Amino acid sequence: MSTLADDPLLVFVLSLAVLWVCAQLGAALRRSREAHGQRAPETFTIVLTASLTLLGLIIGFTFSMAISRYDMRRNYEADEANAIGTEYVRVGFLPATDAAMTRMLLRSYLDQRILLYRSADEDRRGETRQRIDQLQRQLWSTVQNAGLAQPSALTALAAAGMNDVLNSQGYAQAAWWNRIPCAAWLLMSLIALILPLLLATAFLLIADIDSPRGGVIRVSPQNLLSLSRQLALAAPQPSTP
Repeated sequence: MSTLADDPLLVFVLSLAVLWVCAQLGAALRRSREAHGQRAPETFTIVLTASLTLLGLIIGFTFSMAISRYDMRRNYEADEANAIGTEYVRVGFLPATDAAMTRMLLRSYLDQRILLYRSADEDRRGETRQRIDQLQRQLWSTVQNAGLAQPSALTALAAAGMNDVLNSQGYAQAAWWNRIPCAAWLLMSLIALILPLLLATAFLLIADIDSPRGGVIRVSPQNLLSLSRQLALAAPQPSTP
């Protein structure tokens, strides 16, 4: 279900088709019963109203879950950009050689994080994650070696900043994995037997907001992009002979 929810348009098409078929079957069954002189029991309206109320509550709660998860991903993206930007400044406390190396690695790391947000291909995202893991090891190793070589409060501050950078990536990844439970989708699908177009549109919107990459409403890495532009402007320009 999570894989299906990554494509909101497919959710819309499938839910609309299935619900339309269910509506047609229900209408045909009702006409058949009325043709044989059988009318729906009086309790049918009560059950129908209760079912629609329950479905509305579930959709509302699920929509709220999708919104909260979207806000969480957006906030963690901003926190990650702040952590990288702060560490880019703090590494100035390291020796000049280590500072230059760390800043170069941070710029590469920032580019890979932006690429991961924008990539829609799973194979490419896998390769990007591998490069991110490698850069994280290199970043930590550089700061660690510099801190051990010249232990001081300033190098400890740089090491703490690098720890924040690595932690922020973990928090952002955890937020991307925090999706709407499959049970919620299943429960809505079982109850949704009427109003096909309205319900399919609601499913489309929920899936769109809940999907980190597959929908139209996405978390844009605007903070990371802004930081990337700032670092590009602050980077020393190569001297021409």
